Amino acid sequence: MALRLLSFALGAGLFAFGGMVQAQEARIAFGDLAQDTTLPVEVTAETFAVNNADGTAVFSGNVVVTQGEMKLSAAEVRVAYNDDQTAIEQLIASGGVKIVNLGDAAEAREAVYTIDSGQIVLTGDVLLTQGPSAMKGQKLTVNLTDGTGLMEGRVTTTFVPGGN
Repeated sequence: MALRLLSFALGAGLFAFGGMVQAQEARIAFGDLAQDTTLPVEVTAETFAVNNADGTAVFSGNVVVTQGEMKLSAAEVRVAYNDDQTAIEQLIASGGVKIVNLGDAAEAREAVYTIDSGQIVLTGDVLLTQGPSAMKGQKLTVNLTDGTGLMEGRVTTTFVPGGN
């Protein structure tokens, strides 16, 4: 998949630069389809620790979080509950975070997935790949509800002309 929105916005002018562009932010598409954020979330890990005294929970060791077509993997995922401790509000992933959704992949140091809004914010040396194209930045915000995203922080993109 090519960087659909980015390539439309920048048009033919990009081809003159040999396929590499730098900017402060870029809007992107993530995955071919919007993610159904009401689907069940499955988490697998080597260990799961719960502390009822302070209301914390941590999955660690080869953690994989799956929801529909989206898969998030990391060394550790902390669980943040809502104010009354009745539902999971966020999953905070750290350590080699990778997210794959319908062929698109994103890597970062950390990611925060807010389940109700369907928003994932990846931070720290973010790399997004879509087929042969790639984009780097410091922060990627992905909206799984509509399949869009925003890359920020000295964005560099490399794409293959003549792709999608």
